[in-house]
Amino acid sequence: MTEQFFDVEDKVEEEEAVETTPVYGSQEWHDYIMEKFEKRELIDGNPTCAGLRRVAEDVLGSIIVSRPSQVFPSTDNNGPGRATVVFEVVFDWMDSGQMRTFSDVADVWHGNTDDLFCAHPVATASTRAEGRALRKALKIRCLSAEELTRKKDIESIVRESVNSTKTVDGEWKEDDTISNPQTNFIDTKCKQLDINVLNFINSGSEKYDSIGDVSKKKASQMLSILNEYQTKKRDISDDIKGYDSNWR
Repeated sequence: MTEQFFDVEDKVEEEEAVETTPVYGSQEWHDYIMEKFEKRELIDGNPTCAGLRRVAEDVLGSIIVSRPSQVFPSTDNNGPGRATVVFEVVFDWMDSGQMRTFSDVADVWHGNTDDLFCAHPVATASTRAEGRALRKALKIRCLSAEELTRKKDIESIVRESVNSTKTVDGEWKEDDTISNPQTNFIDTKCKQLDINVLNFINSGSEKYDSIGDVSKKKASQMLSILNEYQTKKRDISDDIKGYDSNWR
């Protein structure tokens, strides 16, 4: 009788565990996944790539393929330069025999990477791209630890870079329309943070029909806000979430 009682109790616990597992991608899913990371796999609340890999296999199924599918190394002979890597991860989905592929891209240059890792741009870009692919597969709303830059003021570096575009007379004018580098940077950061670009640029007091109506000065302020989102100095409101690649 005693053994039978424990068998029933164990069965009830198993059923409760199944019932508490949220639906993949549901509102409760993010918190459910984040609780699975061990303390050593988190840096300031952001999971490492190794941690993402472990949890992904534990939850989603065996990883069959994990590799860079495209590599664009730096062509700068005088420094580390910029490297871009596309990384793909193939899962045996829930170990069912059905394959699912997730991929993402990352680039590394001196403005978005700490010097220690900037010296190895291809390897660093590969790790970042893998982390992004795993985040996409796990459907979690945070950056991987390797995507963060802690020892550099990215906003100042990017501001100097994107604001360096000159007019015909050689002077930078803040009332001129947004430059292409500014536009591309806003798009890149919104994609990384899962932010809707058009909702973001219209989240202030001024409203725009398109990003081409934004001035360079205003774009520079937007870059500062995106940097605060990335460093978690400012919370991302729900009404601007949801990146749409067809926003242009």
